[in-house]
Formats: sequence, structure tokens, C-alpha cells
Amino acid sequence: MTIALIAQEAGVSVPTVSKVINGRPEVAPETRRKVERLLLKHGYTRRTTLGDGPVGLIDLVFTELESPWAMELIRGAESATREVGAGIVISVMHTHAGPGRDWFDRVAARRTDGVIIVSSRLSASQYGHLNARSIPFVVVDPEGEPAPDVASVGATNWHGGLAATRHLLELGHRRIGMIGGPPDMLCSRARIDGYRAALETAGIPVDPALIHYGDFLVGSGHDRAHDLLSLPEPPTAIFAGSDLQAFGVFEAARQRGLRVPENLSVVGFDDIPLARSAWPPLTTVRQPLQEMAALAARMVLAMSRGEPLETRRVELATSLIVRDSTAAPRP
Repeated sequence: MTIALIAQEAGVSVPTVSKVINGRPEVAPETRRKVERLLLKHGYTRRTTLGDGPVGLIDLVFTELESPWAMELIRGAESATREVGAGIVISVMHTHAGPGRDWFDRVAARRTDGVIIVSSRLSASQYGHLNARSIPFVVVDPEGEPAPDVASVGATNWHGGLAATRHLLELGHRRIGMIGGPPDMLCSRARIDGYRAALETAGIPVDPALIHYGDFLVGSGHDRAHDLLSLPEPPTAIFAGSDLQAFGVFEAARQRGLRVPENLSVVGFDDIPLARSAWPPLTTVRQPLQEMAALAARMVLAMSRGEPLETRRVELATSLIVRDSTAAPRP
């Protein structure tokens, strides 16, 4: 499929199709949409010509940057690009809906080698924008189930939820609260499913009153912990869906005169650097954030060179890190 054939089918000129592919702004919106649909339909890939190789730049796109979690991903991507003399451009969308058309145009205009999109749910239209402009991309920690042809990097969230809950069960806890992230996020559902599986395997009924949802931030951990600790039969342990939520649980326990782990055991998820220096140091599930971002960067750079990927769906292993925030429940 050539640009000329795309132009003929769309009823436009060859230069117009070229402008769409290269992200040029001077194309009417309806014409741009028509050309992009045809590029996506026919799986058009821009031919590489002399001097049209990688430029040494990838885009890293977040929905928010206000957490140590994001900084770990930036460190991982930067380490991988530095190995090959490339750099990164960081964008913040402030919405899980992902980037809009103007952003795609700007990225295409600076001829990025590829895009890493973090924790976002891309639509078919957004995939079409990237494909139409021949921009390789990888999704890190996708919000929803990515399409089969979309390259993605995640972690074994289900296994992490299972390991955290089993640890608390082995200590003797039977009333274990769970604070997840948004219920429609893939990683949040997987962690809660791992929690459920551990309880069911141990023969302990899952109590819906012990499962609450938040947004992975300190405030939701604090508020949901108060909800759990206000139950007629409160939990003796809480598994938080992120380290930041776990820090919120710490504060809620302090406000109620409870000591961690003497009166309440707490487990987090992520193992951000602050988990080691918290008091008490936080037992948590290590999610290899730097490794995830580094791998995504290497995948994007390989795609920009036209190299095939061994696999388009990668999940890196999580591991339980036991510290001082968990202990056996007091009689």
C-alpha cells in the first residue's frame, strides 16, 4: 500500500496524505480523519529512507507526576535511553483518557522515535493517530486490557496480591482489610483477585465489607482505613493497593491510637524508596518500576529501528519484601 493509493481512495492529493502522516497541521479535520482511517485500515507503514532513521528521542507520557511511583519510571526510562545516547521528553496529560490530536501532531512534528504511555486507556482512535503517523509505542501498566497488537509492559499484580495476603495469613491474621485502586483499573482488579484467591485457598470466606476502593494516593488510604477500622469487627491487618495508600493507613491508625504492627499490620504495594525509610519500615510487594520503564524504552527503540519484538506482552515478576510493619495479631 502506497501513499498514492491511499490518496486515490481518499479522494485527496498525495501531498495531503503526506502531511497527515507527518503530523502537519494544515489539513482539514474531516480530511485528516478520513486519511487516518484508511492508513489504519490498510496497515500503512512509512518507508524508511536514507537519513530517516532514529533521532535519539522518545516521549514518556503520564497522567500525573506527583508521586514517587512516577519518578521511579522516569529513572528507569532515562537509564535505558542513556545507554544508547538517546533522551526523553516528559508529557503530563492530567487525564486517564490519554492524549488528544494536538499532542499527536506535536510529537510527529519533532520526529520522536517512539512513545511510552503510562497507566492510560487508549481508544482505537488514539491507536490510529499513532499508527497513521508511524510512531512506535508501548503502554506501561495499562489501565485496561490492551489490544493483542499493542505492545505493553506490566507486572504480576495477581501474584503480588496473593503473596501479600498469604504473608498476613501465615502470621495468623483472619480479618484482613483490602484497599484497592479504582475498580476499573486492570492492576487494581488483579491485586484484589490475588487477595481473594489467597483467602479462598485458606478456606476463609471473602467479606465484601473488608474490600474498599480508592485512587492509590495517601488520602484514599487514610479515608478507607478509617472506614475499615470503624467496622463493628475491624480488621487486624490491611493490605493497601499502593505504598502511598499504606502511608495513609499509618496515619489513620495513629489518629485512632493504634500502633503498627502491634495493633494493626500493614502491607503496601510498589516498594518505592520511601517504603524503606517509613516508620516502621513498610512490608510491601516490590513492583519492578525502573525495570518496567527501561524495558519499555528498549522495546520502543527496537521498534523504531524496524526490529521485531520477541513478544508484545511482558509481565515482570513482583516479590514480597518483608519489613517491620507486619506481625502476628495480638490475642
